[in-house]
Amino acid sequence: MHQKAVFILAIESSCDDTAAAVLQNSAVLSNVVARQSIHEEYGGVVPELASRAHQQNIVPVIDVALKKAGIAKNQLSAIAFTQGPGLMGSLLVGSSFAKSMAMALKIPLIAVNHMHAHILAHFIDEEGFEKPTFPFLALTISGGHTQIVKVCSFFDMEIIGETTDDAIGEAFDKTAKILGFPYPGGPLIDQFAQEGNPKKYTFTKPKVPGLDFSFSGLKTQILYFIQKSVAENPNFIEENKNDICASVQNIIIEILMEKLKLAVAETGITQIAIGGGVSANSGIRTTLKNAEGKYGWKTFIPKFEYTTDNAAMIGIVGYQKFLHDKFSDANVVSKARIEF
Repeated sequence: MHQKAVFILAIESSCDDTAAAVLQNSAVLSNVVARQSIHEEYGGVVPELASRAHQQNIVPVIDVALKKAGIAKNQLSAIAFTQGPGLMGSLLVGSSFAKSMAMALKIPLIAVNHMHAHILAHFIDEEGFEKPTFPFLALTISGGHTQIVKVCSFFDMEIIGETTDDAIGEAFDKTAKILGFPYPGGPLIDQFAQEGNPKKYTFTKPKVPGLDFSFSGLKTQILYFIQKSVAENPNFIEENKNDICASVQNIIIEILMEKLKLAVAETGITQIAIGGGVSANSGIRTTLKNAEGKYGWKTFIPKFEYTTDNAAMIGIVGYQKFLHDKFSDANVVSKARIEF
């Protein structure tokens, strides 16, 4: 039998945020994130700079997480870390630290799939937030991923639809770049879209069979539309910024909803849980909430801080793996691409 109170230190370093959290069973005691602003001037994440920043941030971030949680190192039951997917240099900083600390404290090491963590973030104990019951459909939308996953248990998940090219976050960020917005531009599109007319400009939905997605063609459509419009009116973007953003966001939401409706029809599962950085988008959240009344679905939207990359979501997977003795040894390898 495991001890009643399980304390997990979780480390997340898959991209450009260094994060650490401490969980007591399913409850978050602390969740600390150090964001890297250096990438803004480059218009995207520079892997080498990201891994260097992780090296600078990881010790203070873990120290703050432990202090905020009021937990001493010798009280920890295990250390969970992101094994992949992500940027290799960034992942290695987190895994190396986790291995060393677990070895020094003589406690178990737990490797976590970053994408599983986005899905299982819904199982963090959080006041005012319901947890889905198995089975449910997870829509995982981020800068690097767009997936519909059938989730039958904590350790039984199957991808039933995914993007064949670019991720949804890429579509938002590239559109923002075309419009001249600073990086990261996705949140700005969401902001301006709230003041615009979503039906002002129309774009064609990509024809992709089944439950898969494609966003590269849509990006090209938007690029040509903007180039043509700016050639006719140099002030087009500034004069129509809100309507452009609302129209782009609208077509992306329509694509998501079309595939979700098909997934529900094919599986008979009406519980939908979203996760990943793009699930912070207000338009997507509102549309999914409205779907409850419209289609009879039950939708689950995580607390805002658990949508973007964070360590609490790594910790909740770590806790479940701890309960089932799913540990790793020091030979576990970080993977930029990892089997789902």
